[in-house]
Amino acid sequence: MTEPTNASEAVDELIGILDLERIEVDRFRGFTPDSRSIRVFGGQVISQALVAAYRTVEDRSCHSLHAYFIRPGNPEIPILYEVDRARDGNSFTTRRVVAIQNGEQIFNLAASFHVAEEGFEHQTDMPDIPQPEDLEPDQEMRVRLTKSLPENIAKVFRVEPPLEIRSVNPQNIVDPQVLEPLNYSWIRLRKPIEGEPRLHQAVLAYASDMSLLDTSVRPHGVNFFKGSQMASLDHAMWFHDDFRADDWLLYVQKSPKASQGRGMNFGRIYRRDGLLVATVAQEGLIRPFKKKPKT
Repeated sequence: MTEPTNASEAVDELIGILDLERIEVDRFRGFTPDSRSIRVFGGQVISQALVAAYRTVEDRSCHSLHAYFIRPGNPEIPILYEVDRARDGNSFTTRRVVAIQNGEQIFNLAASFHVAEEGFEHQTDMPDIPQPEDLEPDQEMRVRLTKSLPENIAKVFRVEPPLEIRSVNPQNIVDPQVLEPLNYSWIRLRKPIEGEPRLHQAVLAYASDMSLLDTSVRPHGVNFFKGSQMASLDHAMWFHDDFRADDWLLYVQKSPKASQGRGMNFGRIYRRDGLLVATVAQEGLIRPFKKKPKT
């Protein structure tokens, strides 16, 4: 698989890795796109595990998932997803999914699916922020900054991403500023796609891990590229309402606490019309790099 050279190819590549290969009734194989990363992106494993669970469920939608990252995934080898059909009830269905490489668990997920029904409704309002048309795409800023990076690193940042992100107050990846632990980003797929709502949920699950952990290091003037070792530890997501991943969605991200080498983060995802469609929570490792003693 070659690296995508435009937005359309990048989206096709993402949709392709979400089309898991069924190898037995409840076992599926997932692949990773060509990457220079030393580990598999967490959002990929979340989304593929959700797809695996969905392959064993009919006539109901995922309303929540809870996951733990156990070991770094190796992007060079396939990932085996084993689904446990924990329960099929009248209103709710529960599935457990284990992701395996080289005979070891690298990730596990529990997901619950619910038959649609009517009920009480309320929500927290969407904040009033600039619209995506008034913001620069994050990718344009990243490419501009690559001029000051070594070529082996700059090449990674120039790879076309499947999702367009436009942040209200983006962090400088080369020289991170000290910022409030709050981030607003508009996100969407970079071209329209066909597919059932479950595919759009999988895409949003993929996207939900892209910047959430970064929120907890904003007050410390570091990022994954400079000053901190970072890795997702666990991830939870609740789907509240219908949406399309190829329409603009606002991702409101806030970190209320960091301590003992971990950062806690919460996210709310809104449709452009103000409807709250998903909530996310994640704790991650944000271990400061130890400074070498002066000699």
